[in-house]
Amino acid sequence: MLTTSLTAPLCAALRHLLDFAWTQTRACAFAICLLTGVAASTLLPRLPVARYDLLVVYGVLLTALFWRRGSETGRDVVVIAACHVIGLAFELVKVSLGSWSYPEPAVLKFAGVPLYGGFLYAAVGSYVCRAWHLFDLELVRYRPRATAVVAAAVYANFFTHHWLPDVRLPLAALLLVVTAGTWVRFTVRGVRRRMPLALSFVLIGFFLWVAENLATYVGAWRYPYQLHGWEPVGVDKFGAWSLLISITFVLAATGGRGTGSAPARS
Repeated sequence: MLTTSLTAPLCAALRHLLDFAWTQTRACAFAICLLTGVAASTLLPRLPVARYDLLVVYGVLLTALFWRRGSETGRDVVVIAACHVIGLAFELVKVSLGSWSYPEPAVLKFAGVPLYGGFLYAAVGSYVCRAWHLFDLELVRYRPRATAVVAAAVYANFFTHHWLPDVRLPLAALLLVVTAGTWVRFTVRGVRRRMPLALSFVLIGFFLWVAENLATYVGAWRYPYQLHGWEPVGVDKFGAWSLLISITFVLAATGGRGTGSAPARS
């Protein structure tokens, strides 16, 4: 009897954890398909069409498929498209400064950046939008304007730190301030749970860092130290993603989707 009373809560917790992991996997469906396509493209024989150009077509078809199947709403597609455009702008600056590169040739490539690069950011937008639906997310005590201002400053700092002092640590502290008391409600196996918004940024940042290691391993892009052989992406990118995800989150939350002011339930 004692054994049963001890194992039952553990089994329930395990079921909740597995269900959470499975829902997260479903939310990552676009990113998983995109990275699978990138990996598969490295196995193709030599073709008259550049690999990067094929990946642009693949990304467009993938986006159309997800929209057609109803996996993403029209509003989600707008958010994802915004992530694509913002990501391409980010890539143009960073590649021009030598932060990383896309060493292979392509027709659909501008200033060293293939157009498919924007789909890597679109995949992050897709994840946030799908997670919002699948987990029935709700924000409590969310400060949209303050969070948007800090997120915009975070984005700008990733450009300006090449010429001005890097203020990502003060911005990280400021992000903690504007998200203090903000909770994310979500549902797992019919049970409503919550976590601090700042913690969700850190957790997502960690998994994006893991995904970035996988992406560079299959040749999505290359950092300078990976040009002569793959090496793990530096841990500092974990922190960078934890900050950058705030931009995607603000875009997804625009319009007051799933916000409230009542105390969150545990």
